[in-house]
Amino acid sequence: MTKVNEELALKAAELVRLTHEAKIPVMVLFEGVAASGKSRLANELLLALDAKYTQFYATKTPTPEDLRMPFLFPYWTNLPARGEVTLYFRSWYASLLDYEYHGFKKDIYKDYQVLQQEIEGFEKLLINDGYEIIKFHVEISEDKRQEHIEKTKENPLTRWKAEEFEHAIPKELYENGMKELISNTADISPWTTINYTERTQAISEMYEVIIDRLEKALKKYKKKKKPEVDGKFTADFTTDLFVDTEDDMSKKDYKEQLPALQNRMREIQYALYEQKVPLILVYEGMDAAGKGGNIKRVREALDPTGYEVNAISAPTETELAHPYLWRFAVDLPRTGHIEIFDRSWYGRVLVERVEGFASTTEWQRAYEEIKEFEKSLITEGAIIIKFFLVLDKDEQLKRFEDREKTPDKQWKITDEDWRNREKWDIYLEASKDMIEKTSTDDAPWVIVPANNKKAARIKALKTIIGHCEKRLNI
Repeated sequence: MTKVNEELALKAAELVRLTHEAKIPVMVLFEGVAASGKSRLANELLLALDAKYTQFYATKTPTPEDLRMPFLFPYWTNLPARGEVTLYFRSWYASLLDYEYHGFKKDIYKDYQVLQQEIEGFEKLLINDGYEIIKFHVEISEDKRQEHIEKTKENPLTRWKAEEFEHAIPKELYENGMKELISNTADISPWTTINYTERTQAISEMYEVIIDRLEKALKKYKKKKKPEVDGKFTADFTTDLFVDTEDDMSKKDYKEQLPALQNRMREIQYALYEQKVPLILVYEGMDAAGKGGNIKRVREALDPTGYEVNAISAPTETELAHPYLWRFAVDLPRTGHIEIFDRSWYGRVLVERVEGFASTTEWQRAYEEIKEFEKSLITEGAIIIKFFLVLDKDEQLKRFEDREKTPDKQWKITDEDWRNREKWDIYLEASKDMIEKTSTDDAPWVIVPANNKKAARIKALKTIIGHCEKRLNI
């Protein structure tokens, strides 16, 4: 390495130490045709940075098992935490081209343009959350590229690599596809094209771009003002959205209907698996509205190998070091499986808005971010049903007091539950805004009257079965 490049490498490493201290997450993408030099550039940077907080991720052609997960799943699971760096040898862009070239999931996507839209939403969300995304497109002269390939073929220990090149997306298709993607996504986060034909110059250009971007990111961080934290609630708020809390059902009717519905739910589970359709059930609602009991009746007759329940509590330190959607994105169901969320990503616009855990900007932009997130799951073929369980204030008080008096229910009631009750009206406003701003045709909110727990359980089961029967055509 030249003295100039050594100095640039040291400067880049120093800046990354500062971004680590400032908790700025950095993502560096290397795209380019096979044997373009992108692996050498990536390795050059990897060796210059501190291994304690630098990761490397190489995109590969997905296996059949990989294809059972959402398109962006590998990138959510390999997202750097705040203050860390991840280098991507090929990225979601190469993955999109791979999907298109091999026709992966063509019957689901219909048009691969939807994956570009997912990418755009993904990058916007990350940038809004403070991520620095640096994208390199590596080019090389064809003579130099063929020279690299021939050297790889000549060495028996690297010959497998040359064979791998032969199975890659054809050079012309890749270049044309990347040209279009670069043009369409440059306004979200800019691309830099580097020609690797002259190695020393290419390394210099890479470091110069990284240094420039990180210096700007650190400057922006230093100028950052304390964010406004305001739930923007209305004085004397009222709404008639939640007035219907009662749905009559006798104990006899409940006992007659429940077994048949649960058996049908088990049949639905097998049909979902056979048709490889993921089902996502979201439960939100007022404290003591019976979410847990409702979920129990939905899953009571299910095969436990085909579903999971995620009971969401306060985020851990690791979860707080990532975007708020991260802990949900890494725990999504594979095709044919059921994922049940007892509270969910809607915490950003409910408890985080009410309690001031999210800034005004964060919870206000979350409505669209959540809709984009759910849209990407629907693109993957998922069925999403969202339940909001409603009970009136008197019934909630009755259930709280019952929990305090009953030894085996006392663990269910906490001081926080009583504090939340004092914020009843602002929780109502946050809930109304959430439902009105995020209910869509493909991911609807279903308001479930929950004063009568038995009626609420039957309604949820009937709703799930109805949606699934229609989608599965059974």
